[in-house]
Amino acid sequence: MVRTLTLVTGATGMIGRALVSDLVKRGDRVLAVSLDQAPNDWSRWIEERKVVFKRVDLRNLVDVLALMTEVYSVFHLAGVKGSPKLTQQQPASFFTNTLMFNLNVMEAARRSGVENFLYTSSIGVYSPAPILFEDDIEGTFPSINDRFAGYAKRMGELQAEALKIEFGWDCVSIVRPANVYGPYDNFDPTTGMVVPSLISKAIDGDGILKVWGNGSSVRDFVYVEDVAAAMIHLMDISYRKPVNIGSGVGHSIRELVQLLQSEIPNLEVVWSNEGPTGDDTRILDITRLTSTGFLPKISLEEGVSRTIEWYQKHRKHSEFRYNAFYEHRKSNLE
Repeated sequence: MVRTLTLVTGATGMIGRALVSDLVKRGDRVLAVSLDQAPNDWSRWIEERKVVFKRVDLRNLVDVLALMTEVYSVFHLAGVKGSPKLTQQQPASFFTNTLMFNLNVMEAARRSGVENFLYTSSIGVYSPAPILFEDDIEGTFPSINDRFAGYAKRMGELQAEALKIEFGWDCVSIVRPANVYGPYDNFDPTTGMVVPSLISKAIDGDGILKVWGNGSSVRDFVYVEDVAAAMIHLMDISYRKPVNIGSGVGHSIRELVQLLQSEIPNLEVVWSNEGPTGDDTRILDITRLTSTGFLPKISLEEGVSRTIEWYQKHRKHSEFRYNAFYEHRKSNLE
């Protein structure tokens, strides 16, 4: 059988939406897989067979193997992300789900002869340091603040190495994104990451934004469109060394909050010492990425403005998305 499909797992997530759009626009035929329902705005693509949508639980290896029949390329995005508080309260939701997604998708791709595979790792695999370089992962351990998700992502990288050694399957590109944000993010104020959760609380609240910590923590924020474009670029050139995808610039949480205040009128900020804030600094070195000819384009100011505008128009979107942290309360798999 001729292989004609590019598989995107986690296709209805934030990065997945941007990636599917870019792939379709350039002429790829996409097999989009998710635990959500097919987005309404994909209807035309689905009718025209530009997108084949399947609702599949990637924790079932038999179902994942069945996906691979016509697949020649895989962008594996499916995973679980959440706030520092959730890493303490619901670590199994990170660890178990991520491990099962990775093991099944990578193994199924290897068995099926897929020749180009992108594995989405994370900034969370790194040990704390002022600047995070790809090669510094050797001999270190993920931060205590991100150990469950960090180790799960590292296991995916180790799986790729094991398959290369035993089976000669040298087909995996590994990317380690920074703090990705943008449209279709998880804006749940309880389970979302810092940018979307602050945006939703600022817009949906009573004009008072409560922020954990004192705002001194520094993060590398990268807009989702830059991440999707970088992923496609690295797959196109079959780049096989691990690559950081970020802005390469650090911004404090206080700077982020000030941006929100400039975009949202009459927003009062209250700083609180309640809740964990994670590592003090997380900035990726992106020299390896830029050496391949790719440069991120969207500044934090532009990206936050775009994200606020999107959320104001689509704030109900997140109510219908699969959320791993609520799975134990009410199943989203039925």
